[in-house]
Amino acid sequence: METVTLTHTAALARLGHALSDETRTRILLVLREAPAYPSDLADALGVSRQVMSNQLACLRGCGLVEAVPDGRRTWYRLADAHLAPALDDLLRLVVAVDPSCCGSDGCTCS
Repeated sequence: METVTLTHTAALARLGHALSDETRTRILLVLREAPAYPSDLADALGVSRQVMSNQLACLRGCGLVEAVPDGRRTWYRLADAHLAPALDDLLRLVVAVDPSCCGSDGCTCS
């Protein structure tokens, strides 16, 4: 069994932080399919370009996406090839959620 280090826990914490925001999660799910330009991501997700810029900056800071210059534009892709299958695995998890505490307003469970 592999020893879990502070580096492992920090990496998982960064992923958890990224996934704690619905827009960031949606960005990661779109990028697992293919790289994209920020303007295309903003249009596809129905958010402003400023929101997209802020969220991409957060994901870059977490080390999950990388910016690739393309002339005067920049496109984004997942920073690690292992991330796409990991997201696929997370999507396959079944999570039992108590409908009385978690709804469209978010979770109020403690």
